[in-house]
Amino acid sequence: MVGLYDSVDLNLDLVLSFHESQSDDRRFYIYTATKTLHLRTSCKSERIAWIEALASTKKLSSLRRLNDPTDVSLSTERLKKRLLEEGTSEVLVKDCEQIMLLEFSEIQGQLKILCEERSNLLENVRQLEAANIEVEASGVPKGEYQPTHEEITDLGRGKYSEWSTTESSDDVEKLDLEDGSQDDEIYFFDTQDCFPKLTTQLEQMTECEIVRRKKLPDPAEKEKGVNLWSLIKDNIGKDLTRVCLPVYFNEPISSLQKCFEELEYSYLLDQAYHHGKEGNSLQRILNVAAFAVSGYASSEGRHCKPFNPLLGETYEADYPEKGVRFFSEKVSHHPTLIACHSEGKGWKFWGDSNIRTKFWGRSIQLDPIGVLTLEFDDGEIFQWSKVTTNIYNLIFGKVYCDHHGLMHIRGNRQYSCQLKFKEQSFLERNPRQVHGFVEDVGRKKHATLFGKWDDSMYYIYGVVANVEPKDMSGANLLWKRSMPPVNLTRYNLTSFAITLNELTPGLQEKLPPTDSRLRPDQRHLENGEYDMANAEKLRLETRQRMSRKLQENGWQPQWFRKDSESGTYRYVGGYWEKREGCNWDGCPNIFGEVSQDINNSTSRP
Repeated sequence: MVGLYDSVDLNLDLVLSFHESQSDDRRFYIYTATKTLHLRTSCKSERIAWIEALASTKKLSSLRRLNDPTDVSLSTERLKKRLLEEGTSEVLVKDCEQIMLLEFSEIQGQLKILCEERSNLLENVRQLEAANIEVEASGVPKGEYQPTHEEITDLGRGKYSEWSTTESSDDVEKLDLEDGSQDDEIYFFDTQDCFPKLTTQLEQMTECEIVRRKKLPDPAEKEKGVNLWSLIKDNIGKDLTRVCLPVYFNEPISSLQKCFEELEYSYLLDQAYHHGKEGNSLQRILNVAAFAVSGYASSEGRHCKPFNPLLGETYEADYPEKGVRFFSEKVSHHPTLIACHSEGKGWKFWGDSNIRTKFWGRSIQLDPIGVLTLEFDDGEIFQWSKVTTNIYNLIFGKVYCDHHGLMHIRGNRQYSCQLKFKEQSFLERNPRQVHGFVEDVGRKKHATLFGKWDDSMYYIYGVVANVEPKDMSGANLLWKRSMPPVNLTRYNLTSFAITLNELTPGLQEKLPPTDSRLRPDQRHLENGEYDMANAEKLRLETRQRMSRKLQENGWQPQWFRKDSESGTYRYVGGYWEKREGCNWDGCPNIFGEVSQDINNSTSRP
């Protein structure tokens, strides 16, 4: 952007107004109580972006009094008095009061999250502003024009208290320019030279403007049912990962993509990083625990299984709007192992997982094997393993899943956390409960966590063995599940999951031939081309049977290696660098015909 600017500090809080020029579609003005900034962008669309950003920042100022949501209180005295006057029993009045307090607690928790996000945004703006001021103080070469205090427009008019694009803007523009010396030449400086850091931030914001889809493609043909009885009779007691099932039982994402779906609420890790950076280790592990639970939320209503990846199949996810990069690869076929690595704002997350699956006729049991590791940039590490999952009523009744077991989140510093996923029973009135505690190295408990894995998680300082409705008035919201999409399909994918298999514009040209998005049977299923999907699935599974021979002949994963100490597969790097140059030499065409690339894959070290 090119502009005529002053060299004094501009605090966003002091901005009274800003308006666009009517005569120049690249120019706009920012007014404080005593000064005017004359700015000109490189193009019209850039000016629109600046105006929208300034308008959003002004709106945030209305929230400044809400820095501490605990200052907001709710009184139930008038309601209690009115109910008692109407003859309502005290027991019912107390129940109503608890309901109101519970609802208020949830709103207060959501408000707290909003305030934290606003504070983070304002802090980033202040850092940018401070960096720009430093550049202003030393960035203009000697001998070139620098506006003096007298040359800065004195606004003193006070009437421009809002953003304006009225016809009077031209008059204001002329007046502002005439206020300078008539003999002086107006100089414009390129802020890309004077504000390099700001330019970088704007470029990053532009990269984040990715429009992702809201629904799956409409199916091309009507789906056909399958004979469940014949499948059940032939496969009772077998490992489900080795059973060839029609695509009717699949959802249009792979297990590699399913791993990334569990990072939908990665903002919890961002919050955990900032809490730890500020010295609040307790809040850090509370957010980590909420993240560990949030990964199960998407399983609600998901009755179809993801595609089992082929050996060497990969998946990348670059979501700049979330500040997250993710990569995964199937590193072993027997046993089935999937390794993943993700990086966010101040943290890294990795692990490998294997699922032992048993099909018992009326239900499926999934026992996860593997350790997940989360490491923050300051060196604090947390590790945990997932709990058991059961899927019930495969033949009669409504299909549902349940997660149960003990999850122990172990930290290498002050705190650890134990969470119990309560197993659902026939008589359970409040299913899907999660309850646990945060304790220090001396086993002293500091906080209680509770909630439901498909809905939300809360915490209370101190120890509460059995959480009652009366305890909710002092509870704090950690995480709440996002609302489901409007356009539901039989797969019941979340809004986030709908984007996982999408080929956004320009993406396909950058992907390696091993990426899950290029898998033909999965793509045909997503498009509702069921006959073609079944044919491709059968072809690829025929190729998949050669994987054991590949491993026996020394096949090694391309992007992960097993750590000799932990036994966990770790990302060795290089993928994103290869992607930058679209250099995929050595990546086999695993989705091609059986005769293609097999010799190369077998002989690869």
